[in-house]
Amino acid sequence: MVAHETALALIQLGAVFFGLGLLGKLAARIGMSPIPLYLIGGLVFGTGGLVELGHVDEFIHLASEIGVVLLLLLLGLEYSASELVTGLRGSWQAGVVDLVLNATPGVLVSLWLGWGVTGAVAMAGVTYISSSGIVAKVLGDLGRLGNRETPTILSILVFEDLVMAAYLPVLTAILAGVGFAAGLKTLGIALAAVTVVLVVALRYGKYVSMIVDSDDREIFLLKLLGAALLVAGVASALQVSAAVGAFLLGIAISDSTAHNATKLLEPLRDLFAALFFVLFGLTTDPRSIPPVLGWAIVLAVVTTAAKLFTGWWAARRAGASRYGRARAGAALVAHGEFSIVIAGLAVAAGAVPSEFAALATTYVLLMAVLGPIAARVVEPLLRQFERPKAVAE
Repeated sequence: MVAHETALALIQLGAVFFGLGLLGKLAARIGMSPIPLYLIGGLVFGTGGLVELGHVDEFIHLASEIGVVLLLLLLGLEYSASELVTGLRGSWQAGVVDLVLNATPGVLVSLWLGWGVTGAVAMAGVTYISSSGIVAKVLGDLGRLGNRETPTILSILVFEDLVMAAYLPVLTAILAGVGFAAGLKTLGIALAAVTVVLVVALRYGKYVSMIVDSDDREIFLLKLLGAALLVAGVASALQVSAAVGAFLLGIAISDSTAHNATKLLEPLRDLFAALFFVLFGLTTDPRSIPPVLGWAIVLAVVTTAAKLFTGWWAARRAGASRYGRARAGAALVAHGEFSIVIAGLAVAAGAVPSEFAALATTYVLLMAVLGPIAARVVEPLLRQFERPKAVAE
């Protein structure tokens, strides 16, 4: 009996991995992020889907937790502590505009739907945070990494990541249903951790890098992965959020060690992160999507306009041209991994209704597809709009 269940689990897991590979290839061929396709794959094989996977739930759940840790670890590896501090100084005004304009729609819709403070706080994060992964890939694919507006885009993303470092502990405390005092304590611990890590990274980052570094790839991988899981586990035990712990560890690792760690961990991150997106899709009943589709479209339209305005305004202050301002706004539209991480935390805690997962999934599907498209067409559309105007003059 055990052998039979093991065989079924291996067959299902193999089918999941192979299917993800096919979806990833399809996404690459049509030039879009694979995240929407992974979510759709989860919807097809999850609760209420065409076929339900019943033998790999525990593995996928654990693998998805590791996926979140790796996502945030590599996000932290992208920045040094000095870059974070510099980015915060230069982008805080644009960051505040971004926060207010894009978190507010999520709050209002959640309150209108009767999901209370918990749903409002969670949905605020879902609609606020852009996808650093999708944005970076789009900028690279379109050859815009050297453009004048790109530092503005990256500085806004840095600000968003710093906001997340404070937001996730607050969200965790609210989802756990702790009192106001306990919530303040959790936030205090998180802010203290961020401050300590930034100070350590600025002054002693090379020593942190030396501890995890190794010339042997196997040893390097074991130390990196072990350190990430240990830090994430300790952070989770302190109710700070495993994701924040992994992000802070990434910041503390610097220079060539960070570069080598990114190259080594990227395949693992992509594998486990794919399982995380699949798990979120598995836990979302497709039948719950039609009732919230209208709200998802409303949120997509409003936050797309808000991101366009944010990027335009910030790039204008940086002296970018009209086309640069338009490209900056369009680049920020995409939502993806972080929005699903936030929604996943809320759903796993059982603190939000099932419609929340459906709305978050549908919204991210729309934004993950719309973001890359907007980045590609915004400049040609602006040229088409200005051409009749120039002829008339």
